[in-house]
Amino acid sequence: MLKYTFKGVGGGNDFQWCFSQVKGAIDEDVAEADIISTVEFNYSGELLATGDKGGRVVIFQREQESKNRPHSRGEYNVYSTFQSHEPEFDYLKSLEIEEKINKIRWLPQQNAAHSLLSTNDKTIKLWKISQRDKRAEGYNLKDEDGRLRDPFRITSLRVPVLLPMDLMVEASPRRIFANAHTYHINSISVNSDHETYLSADDLRVNLWHLEITDRSFNIVDIKPANMEELTEVITAAECHPHQCNVFVYSSSKGTIRLCDMRAAALCDRQSKFFEEPEDPSSRSFFSEIISSISDVKFSHSGRYMMTRDYLSVKVWDLNMENRPVETYQVHEYLRSKLCSLYENDCIFDKFECCWNGSDSAIMTGSYNNFFRMFDRNTRRDITLEASRENSKPRAILKARKVSTGGKRKKDEISVDSLDFNKKILHTAWHPKENVIAVAATNNLYIFQDKIN
Repeated sequence: MLKYTFKGVGGGNDFQWCFSQVKGAIDEDVAEADIISTVEFNYSGELLATGDKGGRVVIFQREQESKNRPHSRGEYNVYSTFQSHEPEFDYLKSLEIEEKINKIRWLPQQNAAHSLLSTNDKTIKLWKISQRDKRAEGYNLKDEDGRLRDPFRITSLRVPVLLPMDLMVEASPRRIFANAHTYHINSISVNSDHETYLSADDLRVNLWHLEITDRSFNIVDIKPANMEELTEVITAAECHPHQCNVFVYSSSKGTIRLCDMRAAALCDRQSKFFEEPEDPSSRSFFSEIISSISDVKFSHSGRYMMTRDYLSVKVWDLNMENRPVETYQVHEYLRSKLCSLYENDCIFDKFECCWNGSDSAIMTGSYNNFFRMFDRNTRRDITLEASRENSKPRAILKARKVSTGGKRKKDEISVDSLDFNKKILHTAWHPKENVIAVAATNNLYIFQDKIN
């Protein structure tokens, strides 16, 4: 098996990506409700949450390494599963509201419990995930089966005691933030003050306080007075990781606006406007579609931001608005296939992107269950595949290459052979280690660096 060393990621050491785990069914027939729609590590990386189109949230917890199982490092097992959203019906607009989980965002841990926000198209919920391994016994006012006792028959007082029990993980909804979005929610982002968060739909961005559910502040509104004059929509939004007054939002025209909430209550005028000039010679019917930004992410340092459009990933310096400082082609070989991708609607797929913990590498998805990694220091890149065929424990992943024409080399795959029904839209990178999670339809693949 070919071994591929990817240099520079995670501190400059050479290492190889190897298979760790796969979670999901092997069945060829995939139920629509089981398709994973979001993946997110918590701040420590010890928990990994996934949401699916059936409205379920599954949380995986990392196993601690033990002497008996030295290779268990990085293994994630199911910690909790709960139904976050149910299908609803808007009777005023005669619209069905899907239960699909669009985004999950963890909140920093404040106590023994964990908290996360999950959202479908209309409603955001704050969940508390807590665990119990003890139960109280010996109450004075009720029996062991929970029935109340007659106070007049109580002749002595008992001190309740805590007894050990099997570990039980509970997920309970603490807040429900509803009725604030007319259009479909595409983003939620927790602010660095840990008290507020943003939610964005196609035309508006709202600012919420985590303790207040009945009102939010509308901070961006691009809805025109006449909807026939609508030329762009909001595609993603995110808070700055360190400055609680700064946020960005991207548009379907390929532009990014950075706003400062100190400047005005309604941020209808951006502080900075990021746009790369279009080359007139390369303009085509599909130019506007493929320039639409599907995801925007600040780097952990807060100095850079990354955007993903249909064919590329771009890294922007917040101090330079006129062009990105880095551009990485994800699947440039598809440019000649845009017509067929338009006909089968794949051209509208929304790929996400993510940084590694040190901001030295980035990752995003592609078709045929391929995902791409780019090293920012060495400018090297690699294409890997999430597949059950190479999912033997500790198996080193082979680099994949796509042949664009002419004579195809061994181990290369022809661009005409790519399966566009298999796509990696959602990926996540552990905030501190080289562990990645990749969602492929209804399967969650977890890879880690090869440790000798």
